This record gives sequence, structure tokens and C-alpha cells, in this order.
Amino acid sequence: MASTEVDDPESLKALAVFLLRHHSSDLRSIILARDSLLHYPLHIQFAELMNDDPPRAHLLFSQPLQYLRLFDSAAFLAQRAILEEFGWVNASVKESVHVRINISGSPLEFPETFPSIGRVRVKHHGILLTLKGTVIRSGGIKMIEGERKYECRKCKHIFKVYPELETRNAILLPSSCPSQKCAGTNFQLVEDSIIRHDYQEIKIQESVQVLGVGAIPRSIPVILQDDLVDIVKAGDDIIVTGILTAKWSSDLKDVRCDLDPVLIANHVRRTNELRSDMDIPDEVIMKFKQFWSDFKDTPLKGRNAILRGICPQVFGLFTVKLAVALTLIGGVQHVDASGTKVRGESHLLLVGDPGTGKSQFLKFAAKLSNRSVITTGFGSTSAGLTVTAVRDGGEWMLEAGALVLADGGLCCIDEFNSMREHDRATIHEAMEQQTISIAKAGLVTTLNTRTIVFGATNPKGHYDPGQSLSVNTTLSGPLLSRFDIVLVLLDTKNPEWDAVVSSHILAEPEESENGKRDENLANIWPLPLLRRYIHFVKGYFKPVLTKEAEKVISSYYQLQRRSATHNAARTTVRMLESLIRLAQAHARLMFRNEVTRLDAITAILCIESSMTTSAIVDSVGNALHSNFTENPDQEYAKQERLILEKLSSIDEFPDIISIHGSITG
Repeated sequence: MASTEVDDPESLKALAVFLLRHHSSDLRSIILARDSLLHYPLHIQFAELMNDDPPRAHLLFSQPLQYLRLFDSAAFLAQRAILEEFGWVNASVKESVHVRINISGSPLEFPETFPSIGRVRVKHHGILLTLKGTVIRSGGIKMIEGERKYECRKCKHIFKVYPELETRNAILLPSSCPSQKCAGTNFQLVEDSIIRHDYQEIKIQESVQVLGVGAIPRSIPVILQDDLVDIVKAGDDIIVTGILTAKWSSDLKDVRCDLDPVLIANHVRRTNELRSDMDIPDEVIMKFKQFWSDFKDTPLKGRNAILRGICPQVFGLFTVKLAVALTLIGGVQHVDASGTKVRGESHLLLVGDPGTGKSQFLKFAAKLSNRSVITTGFGSTSAGLTVTAVRDGGEWMLEAGALVLADGGLCCIDEFNSMREHDRATIHEAMEQQTISIAKAGLVTTLNTRTIVFGATNPKGHYDPGQSLSVNTTLSGPLLSRFDIVLVLLDTKNPEWDAVVSSHILAEPEESENGKRDENLANIWPLPLLRRYIHFVKGYFKPVLTKEAEKVISSYYQLQRRSATHNAARTTVRMLESLIRLAQAHARLMFRNEVTRLDAITAILCIESSMTTSAIVDSVGNALHSNFTENPDQEYAKQERLILEKLSSIDEFPDIISIHGSITG
């Protein structure tokens, strides 16, 4: 289309003055940059413009197409003013400076101008719009024409023409010369006046967490240009500000013209670093510290108070709640001397009879994690879980699957055994190396999947304790070895347990009718506080193993290797890594930076619960019937004595940990 810039020298001068007042240092660094062909971004805060000049801020919001071009011209004018002021001889004015509007902390973060992708409507067309989503598709970088200059043959007036993105970058010349003194209709292209831009199309999808049940996540294409290209990839969370427009294809006879909404980006902010960011006020941190000072003498009683807040609607199941907490908190990731990365995230698999509450735990764990994706084995293919190659307009693109979208969070897979064997094999690399390597349709790349995998499955038919876990679940040994904890919930008919559970379920409605919430943390932790606690301990504590904890873990690993004839697939070096991760997670849960013998023995008890048949500690029973004890510290003392007596059968404690230096870091 022909130039539609706001022909207002006053506005141009005012915007140049604003840039000189607030961004002169940025402009100076752009002028002094050596490469004159690069595209340079100039980031300005919308809130700053609002304070300085509210009417122009409103015009920028309501007429962004015209005012963003005016801002770019003002940046050019401001550069010239700086050059004249300092008299730099070797520096030059950069023509390709793009003003990027950051709306963070401004009124534009309100819902009306910050809708979810599914709520984008016609009323949002043509305003400065901000959308938040996850990149699910990333296209290749192309070259596109952004500006031409034409000359009127009659009056020699030179004017700019901007190709329309809406019509696949078609160029429409004006019907008559833009000059007011001339009505000429014959124009010629000015040589070497074509300005080209880097161009990339991505697609963003709204977050599943903000949707209700039954809602389908919507997506929208986003056009990135110049300095914005190639700064995001599939799986990234972004907040993008731009201008909503519509694309349509050229006229076809007797075919309805469909308008496809598209956002032309002006500013892109990656929020991957803020993905799990949560506002934790100082008073809440003081509350945590006060809680642990209250339970200084009985720390395990304090820990159990926290665990009671996990899935409170399910009675008992202490072992499962402890396993869920340790999995969500995870250990410390590090890179060893050879450059090999050892994952910090733990994986959990629940194997159990129907009605044992597996799906309840899955859904509650998803609420505790800031970023989570829930799927089922029936509805998941290898492409849907990992990444798929799709063709769009003759070009192949990668579209992220569940594990990539859950990067940095939690991926819950229900009905795990319903996945096809081929589909299950694709997640081996994602679980251990935390990457997915792709070679499809000429696209060869690697994507991150730093995610916790939480699976739930029913056994094949009736669970047979005489058979190995692989036979009972139809899951391969290599896949089972990647899970840190595999808990088997067997529904054995226990009359006492059934009576307690039934009275708990029947009593629940009466309690909820009272509508009273006990804020006493010694009783039960509410969900929002539990989320904050898990987030805080993950970021704040980096526990280190003590010599005592190393000895306990080392000797237990040896003992398991000697006795593991029935379930050899589980007792590999991965089991040693799992023990360390679980011990570190327990230290974090206990609000400590040091892994003590208590943490090591708790990790052993968790592993013991998942070994069912080859357990070496007889005191660990069915995980389904594990309940919260009145005096957990006394109960632990008994279990510790039993385990240490069993481990003392090894005469010496060879330093296994130092042999596997990659594990301790």
C-alpha cells in the first residue's frame, strides 16, 4: 500500500525528543556500531511513554501501524541530532533501527488488551495487542520485501510504497500521485530503493493450564521480522506484542474469501526463565522458617504435615504422597568433568489395581507444578509425545509434542501401558538424556525435554507377586530402569483398612459443609502454599551429600546388586543415581542444604517400597495401606536401626560414589 505515515512534523519532533531524553545512551551505542546493514532494536517502555506523553501513548495504542513507523523515523532523526552534537566523523546514522514497545508493567497488561488467544476478536484488529502462549511451530527464515520507492513521471515526486502482508506481500500502487499538486497516474520504480527484511512465521498456542475442561487450546500465527527472527524455538513460552491483522488469498472466482488472523510482532519476550517463577513474599518465607523452627525437635512430624496437603481427598497412602513430593522437588542437576549432564529431575510410575487413586495423584501433581501437560496412553502417539514434522505452504516445520511443551515442568501420562511399544520406545532418550533428537523430512535437530515424567498404569490382568515388574506391567526393563520410583498399589482385601477408608469418605461432606479452613500449618497445608513451598525449596537449596549419607547409599547399592536376581533391570547404576536424587529431594523437603543419614535412609525406604518382591527390609509393606503414624520420628528410629543392621553385614564401605564421580559432582 502507499505510504500512510502520519504527516505530522510536530509529532515526529516530539517523539525524537522523547527518545533523546530517555534513550540517548542506547542511540549512541547504535551509532557507534560498525555494521550499518544490521537491524537494531530500540526497546522503550510503554509505561514510560504514558508518563511522559499520555495522548501520544494512546495514539500509539490505537494506531500502532502509523505510529510505529513514525517512531522509527524519530529514531533516525534522534541519531542525526546526536551526531551533530558530538561531531563524530567516523560514525554514521543507522537506517534500520526498529522501536520495540515493551508493555510490561503498563495498563496494556489488563485483560482487554491482553486477552487469551481463544478470545481474540474483530475488536482487537488494528490496536497494539499482547498475547501470551507457547511456541508450537517454528518456520524457516525467509527474505521479504518491506519497502519500495516510486517516482511520479509527471512531477518527479518520490514516495514510499509498503507491500501488504495481508495479501501475501502484494504491492498496490496508489491510483494517483500522493503529491497534492499533481494528479499523475504513471510511476516508475526508483533504482536500488527496495528494502528487504528477514522474515519468519511461528505459531503460538494458549497454555492448557488457563483453559477449562472441554476447551480446545487455540493457536495463532505470528510474523517475526528483522531482529526478532530466530530468537524463539518450539516449546518456548513467549509474550508477544504486535498488530493483529488478517491474511487472505488472492481472489478466486466463486470461492469464499476466508480471513486468517495473524499477529505482526513488534516485541517478543521469552518467559522460559520465568516459566516456574512465582511470587513468594518475604512473609511467606518467614512462615516456612517459623514452621521448621516449631518442628525443630520432631522434624519428621513437620514433614508429614506438609505431605498431608498432597491430595488430601485420598486417605492415607503416605508412601505415595512422599514419592510424589520427592519427585516434584527433584535432585540437583550437574555436569561432570567429562561434560556429561546428570539429570536432577526424578520420574515416578504408579502401578496399581483400578480404584487405588492413581489418576487423582496425577491430576493433583499437575496442579502443584507451574507448567504441566496431562495426556493418556490411548490418545498419545510418538509424534504427539515428542515432536512431529508438518508441511505448511510447501515448507516442512517442526511442531512440538507433549514432552517438549512440558520442558521445565511436569508431563503426566495416564494409562501408560496403553501406548504402543514403538511409541514407548521414543521416550527413552527424553527421560534419561532430557533431549529429543529428530531427523524428519530433512530437519535434523535436538530439542530439550527437561521434564518430570509421572506415569500411571494398571497391571496386565491380576498382579502376580511371583513375577517380575516387567511381566506384570508389559513395560520393558530399560524403560522401568529410568523411573526413580515405581510404586505398586495392590488392592488386597483388608477389612480394617476398608472400614477406616469408608468412614473417611463418608465424613468428608460434613467437614466441607462447615466451610472452615484451618490455616494452622501443623494440620494441613493449602494447595497455593504447597506450590510456593515446592518452588522455593527447589530454587533455594542445593544439597550436598555428607560422608555418612554416602556410606549408607553406597552399601545399600552393593547389597541390592548382590541380591537382585529377580528384578535385575531395576538394580543398575541408574538406581544409585536415583538414590542420590531422592536423598537430595528429601533434604530440600526438610528445608536443608545438607544430605544427612536421615535423607539417605528415607530414599532407601522409597526404593524399598518400589521393589515389592526383592525388598531387603521386611518392614516395608503394601504402599496402598501405608498410613501417617502418630509418632513418625519414633517409627523412623526403628526403621533406621533395621536398615543399618542389615547394611552392617558388609564389612567395609568401598567408596562407590567416588567411582561414579559423575553422580555426586
